[in-house]
Amino acid sequence: MQDASSIIDVEKIKAILPHRYPFLLIDRVLEVVEGKSLKALKNVTVNEPFFQGHFPNKSVMPGVLIVEAFAQATALLGALGLNESRSSKDELYYLVGIDKTRFRKTVGPGDQLILDIEFITVKRGIWKFKATATVDSKLVASSELLTTIME
Repeated sequence: MQDASSIIDVEKIKAILPHRYPFLLIDRVLEVVEGKSLKALKNVTVNEPFFQGHFPNKSVMPGVLIVEAFAQATALLGALGLNESRSSKDELYYLVGIDKTRFRKTVGPGDQLILDIEFITVKRGIWKFKATATVDSKLVASSELLTTIME
């Protein structure tokens, strides 16, 4: 487990992930347990561009973006906690499957989305992770994700 002095900020995240505003959905990595898990934070603000259309009368973060945040967090766990490395700068982490996805509560402006990612297994270059998202310690979403690295 990492201590508070080694929290990974958005600048280091941008050095690992190719995503940029408005599609970078991880603000900070709070904890990495090498070979096992990662905890990340997404501050959901009223200024998020998706709130203009989803939904205009009740701001709700789209579930597909929560799944994208899961995928970005799995890539960070691969790079930071599993020593998964790309052989060239042209290789990227890709989401190749989603299983058992459930949305239990809505996420809106002012929420802090805490993403917990747990490594399950790797077979033939396909990495499997369990992901959960909480707001105020209440489960809002969960999923299993399959990822890989490709050019």
